[in-house]
Amino acid sequence: MDALRSIPKSDLHNHAYAGGNREWVARVAGRDIAPLDRPLNSMAEMHGWVDRQFGSVFAGPIGRLKAFEATFVQARHDGVTRLEIGEDVWAITLFDRDAANLTLRLSEIHARVAPHIEWIPQLGMSRHCAASSLTNWLKPFMELCFYKSLDLSGDELAQPIENFKPLYRMAKAAGLRLKAHVGEWGNADSVWRAVEELELDEVQHGIAAAQSEPVMRFLANNRIRLNICPTSNAMLGRVRTIAEHPIRRLFDADVIVTVNTDDVLVFGQGVSEEFLSLFQAGLFNADDLDTIRLAGLSDPAR
Repeated sequence: MDALRSIPKSDLHNHAYAGGNREWVARVAGRDIAPLDRPLNSMAEMHGWVDRQFGSVFAGPIGRLKAFEATFVQARHDGVTRLEIGEDVWAITLFDRDAANLTLRLSEIHARVAPHIEWIPQLGMSRHCAASSLTNWLKPFMELCFYKSLDLSGDELAQPIENFKPLYRMAKAAGLRLKAHVGEWGNADSVWRAVEELELDEVQHGIAAAQSEPVMRFLANNRIRLNICPTSNAMLGRVRTIAEHPIRRLFDADVIVTVNTDDVLVFGQGVSEEFLSLFQAGLFNADDLDTIRLAGLSDPAR
């Protein structure tokens, strides 16, 4: 594990609120957060678990910043040299609606904790929020010309994907790299549709694409990268075991895939552990895993 951690790697699918280092959080918060010890059946069940386990630890603006710092500590510990994290746009409501102040606080944490890590600042949006609210929260961040990517997460069935097109057009015009969570709970067609409707550059999860040869060919031909979180998929019941994970089928279909953590504090796996799990399950050899590792250290050209 020490050898794996010494190798440069990326984490491009990480929710900083739950991406922190367990030992650091225990020391700072005085509370040890043990990861999930059983598979769950839904996102709602996971959100309930998160609220019970450590919602109070990261409550309010100070708590959000503490969570962000814990994530940089974890990345530093795990040898992550390229980290894509940020804050949900709604968090502006916790910082007096001052996007510049919040961004400054995040930047100070990066500079203090892990300045050697290439940080890709990301803006997150929840499908559970009205598009009008998201627009109002997003605009002040966009005006800073600081953030590099936009992501959409939450229940894939909460709203039609078309509702978010104006937000993604705004982000594309500003030069942001476009991502969205899709194909974790939906089907292969939902992945293709989201990529076309939102003009995505990347997909978070996207594992349902493995159900369809045409969808995999579409992703491969258009160099749409899938940022996959194997342990998360297993613990949320999207795959039965790591050994049965469709990441191998996607890789063999020439779809660009990366290996990521999703929520370290929830699932108990850093990127290094994720690589080791895939190797031990017999899905990939070391050369294959190195190809996947390198795929995350730069953005694919379209």
